[in-house]
Amino acid sequence: MTQYVSTQIDGGVATITMLREDVHNAFDDVMITQLINAFDSAIANDDARVIVLRSTGKNFSAGADLNWMRSMAKKNYQENLDDAGELANLMKTIAQSPKPTMALVQGAAFGGAVGLVACCDIAVATQRASFCLSEVKIGLIPAVISPYVVAAMGQRQAQRYFLTAERFKADKASEFGLVHEVCSDGELDSAAAPIIQSLLGNSPAAMTSAKELIGFVSNENIDGAIIDGTSQRIATIRVSEEGQEGLSSFLEKRAPNWLIATSES
Repeated sequence: MTQYVSTQIDGGVATITMLREDVHNAFDDVMITQLINAFDSAIANDDARVIVLRSTGKNFSAGADLNWMRSMAKKNYQENLDDAGELANLMKTIAQSPKPTMALVQGAAFGGAVGLVACCDIAVATQRASFCLSEVKIGLIPAVISPYVVAAMGQRQAQRYFLTAERFKADKASEFGLVHEVCSDGELDSAAAPIIQSLLGNSPAAMTSAKELIGFVSNENIDGAIIDGTSQRIATIRVSEEGQEGLSSFLEKRAPNWLIATSES
């Protein structure tokens, strides 16, 4: 089977790279499966502290592969439901990763590729990067990516760009909250480096708990359940192994043991 995805782990960072630059890194069912497997493997690998998603070539990803879309047109409802379920599984795998995830975006990110960006915790894009939720142009909707895209860019912006399918540039994506940093072309690695170093310097268990905390409190009323739940979470992490190490190292003015492990990787 042709490999559409590669993974490299170095210095605590798992870099997952899409390799179909001949078709602008458009994804089909094979590539979706390979991306799921790559993320699952990186999540399970103790040598990986941070997961970076990127691609080769001029464009991050053109979204769904045209040949794959043609095949979907010939499939029945159940077969299309199964296909959609696999893409939904990919988005869920990235969004629910216990490890920090980052997307590095160059060129075009269209259709489902916007979902890949939105599912990552952090996104960095070049100035010339462009985004488009293009589905309505061909009579479709950005269905399985919608929970993540709306959460990233907000309902009001989604109402415009889901309906118009207008292309928007990286500066707009940053304004909306879809992208965190915008850098010059060719500077993705240098722009991402200090963010990655910040992540590598933090407690892995605490970052996992912080991600869970965000999911727990997002779009919830601040009621008794939220107050009790957040209190329970901080109490739990304070008595955890890494919580104890973090507090001890701070009070003793020394580096925590996870920093030592990172420097040796």
